[in-house]
Amino acid sequence: MSLFLYQHPLASFCHKVLMALYENGTPFESRIIDLGNEESRASLLRLWPIGKFPVLRDEALDSTVPETSIIIEYLDQHYPGPTPLLPPDPTDALCVRLWDRFFDLYVQAPMQAIVADKNRPEGVRDPASVEQAQTLLRTAYGMIEQQLGEKTWIAGNALTMADCAAAPALFYAETLVPFGKQHVRLTHYYQRLLERPSFARVLKEAMPYFHFYPYHENLPAQFRSERPHA
Repeated sequence: MSLFLYQHPLASFCHKVLMALYENGTPFESRIIDLGNEESRASLLRLWPIGKFPVLRDEALDSTVPETSIIIEYLDQHYPGPTPLLPPDPTDALCVRLWDRFFDLYVQAPMQAIVADKNRPEGVRDPASVEQAQTLLRTAYGMIEQQLGEKTWIAGNALTMADCAAAPALFYAETLVPFGKQHVRLTHYYQRLLERPSFARVLKEAMPYFHFYPYHENLPAQFRSERPHA
């Protein structure tokens, strides 16, 4: 085994890379990081002093690869599988990169801002920032609805890196700002993402940890059924 992914099963950005790995059946070993454990955290910091996951370590090529989009492009280049996650055509690839960044910046980021505010003590919460994040999510939903048109996936009829970014971002964001009745294409797209075997596997593995999510009660019913570990 040459690939090791330092990650946590609850983290949305880790879900993005896990979906890419499972999509192509890429062999790897998972190293779960507990940031509250000094030894576990130190193992991550030795690789990537910024201290954020996921981080991919490739022993065969002696490479340490941080940042989700870079990890997926690295996998696509060095460990290609049956699902190319970045199109060979430069124009198509640019579109995929755009929507990959869109989901990271305009869905993931506001979603995480809302969750982070929930985790703050009562006296230091920032309702105005939460409202701004909610507004940004609604704007993003409208843009995704328009982009989808008649496409199966966000950048066309083939699943790409951008859809790996979309799946976990939308999964958590929908628990905070539900899709509206006007988001018909987005709702169907989200359902396709949930049914994609690679992402379904990610969510199944995350289920024992979902009780830690502050908005656990807003998750789809099938993800609230598993008992947490003792």
